[in-house]
Amino acid sequence: MRAQLGGGSRQSLLAARTALDAAVKGVDAQTASTLSAELFFAADILGSNNSVRRALTDTSRDGAAKSTLIKDLLASKVGTAATGLLTELSALRWSGAKDLVQVIEQLAIEAEATAANISGELDRVENEMFVVSKTISNSSELRKAFKSDAQIAKAQLAADLLKNASSSTTKLVSQMVNSWRGRSIESAFADYQWALAARRNRVIALVRIAAPMSQAQQNRLEAALNKQVGQPVRMNIEVDPTVLGGVSVKFADEIVDGSVSNRLAGAARALAGSK
Repeated sequence: MRAQLGGGSRQSLLAARTALDAAVKGVDAQTASTLSAELFFAADILGSNNSVRRALTDTSRDGAAKSTLIKDLLASKVGTAATGLLTELSALRWSGAKDLVQVIEQLAIEAEATAANISGELDRVENEMFVVSKTISNSSELRKAFKSDAQIAKAQLAADLLKNASSSTTKLVSQMVNSWRGRSIESAFADYQWALAARRNRVIALVRIAAPMSQAQQNRLEAALNKQVGQPVRMNIEVDPTVLGGVSVKFADEIVDGSVSNRLAGAARALAGSK
């Protein structure tokens, strides 16, 4: 999350996001959105139950016991994908029990962002979240209403405010206004916007090539990347003469390099190591 996590939790966040990638690979928008709702539900349950949080982040407790606890607590309320993902998260190391809740919330936001990406609406959702955040922040009446404990009133107010918004924006804002987790309105929106941007960066590919590609070549590469990632990928293409051939593709935190220059460099390293 945008919030600071301890060292162990930061490493676990990376593993958690990789697990989410696997959970949403190849699914449709509705499946991703359902996973999001179930993760939000789990975050709410754990956020209000300190003993369960501690049990799931206790390093002395074995994985089987944690898995059983998750199934007993949540299996009747969430699907197999969410149960499996939560079980994976419970096996990771957390610097603090509350960090687990923050990361589950981030995964929930990213899962809904995935649904929006599959539907071709991720840019729209990010823009709408920005507009809604400013609208609420700049109105003392809205701020007071959304920070109240009257969930029914907040739900109706959110519905009125979001009547022309996308489905994903409506779901995210409706979840947020009923679960501030002690944050200010500005901080909560910043967390959600940060997570949306993090998921968008996950599906942007920087493609480096030695010479411009034809539209047909771009289409084939895009199709191959979509298949590899399991959802729509956006390509930013950069012509770089140092790429001797092939193509180098960089995502947010990994490189899939098929360039000739990279293969030559690998060969040189191999030769140096054999002397």
